Amino acid sequence: LKVDDEPYGGGPGMLLRVEPIVLTLSEIKEKNFAAGRKTRTILITPQGETFKQKKAEYLSKRQEVLILICGRYEGFDERIRTFVDEEVSGGDFICLGGEVIAMTIIEAVSRLRPNFLGNAKSTKNESFSDSILEFPQYTRPKIYNGLSVPKELVTGNHKTITEWRLENSYRKTEKQRPDLLKQNKNINR
Repeated sequence: LKVDDEPYGGGPGMLLRVEPIVLTLSEIKEKNFAAGRKTRTILITPQGETFKQKKAEYLSKRQEVLILICGRYEGFDERIRTFVDEEVSGGDFICLGGEVIAMTIIEAVSRLRPNFLGNAKSTKNESFSDSILEFPQYTRPKIYNGLSVPKELVTGNHKTITEWRLENSYRKTEKQRPDLLKQNKNINR
């Protein structure tokens, strides 16, 4: 079965055809249903909801098998949209296809699943988990080329370290992504 064809009305590029996508979806859904699993179908398209950390958190808590459909070429037959649960975008840009965005979704969602990372605390207090960027981090050596680790981090005083991290998360967000602070006015400094 041919997977692509020229668009009606002419124009550049090729479109993914509706039949191969729907046949594949049906087969995947039937197999999962027979195994007692629900599915959720996501179409990756620039017109979809922008994928953000909150969406990754939402998807990581769901129990369905995620089916990701990626466009390629000029895109896909519009009728495919009627066979999906939602549409997700990687951002306001165009790629050659949706595969890179699919990999991003897989990584962002998978790492939030229980027992996926070696340390469950790894997903806490990181960029976007609480609407601000993660604090700067340092490792050995203590001084390199005249650049020192902040003294607060080497005190061993957990209260001082926590306060330093929070303050520097806020400063970093204020400098690099002030839009995040504007979006969430509940952030207390």
